[in-house]
Amino acid sequence: MSSALDQLETNLESLTENVRQLGIIVSDFQPQGQGQTALNTKLNQIVTSLQDIDRIKNDMTGKSSDIQVPLEVFEYIDEGRNPQLYTKDCMEKALQKNELVKGKIDSYRRFKAMLLVELSKVFPNEISKYRAVRGDERPSN
Repeated sequence: MSSALDQLETNLESLTENVRQLGIIVSDFQPQGQGQTALNTKLNQIVTSLQDIDRIKNDMTGKSSDIQVPLEVFEYIDEGRNPQLYTKDCMEKALQKNELVKGKIDSYRRFKAMLLVELSKVFPNEISKYRAVRGDERPSN
């Protein structure tokens, strides 16, 4: 027997496909002939899928309360984008932010080194004491 989470995934996929098909039926709707019958059938399938999801939701209460879905995932779905791309986009944003922060850290390190060089020219005794306290026994320039 599959888990409630697997059943939910299957039902959500079915619901998504039924909604996609409903969009096609509505865009090509013909009031005469099979159009109304196909529309009614698809609407009934969607209602059944929603009822199944609601039933499974009740089975899952308490079992998976640790699952949290970011609201941005729902925005992806609303925009018609693949929600699996959300993780990829998050990783790309994190990499960009990492590069930015790394650049700032490198700049601060260079600034610190240049500041110590310049300070050692003006305050050689104080800088050598500072380096001794810090455990940095490099000779001052």
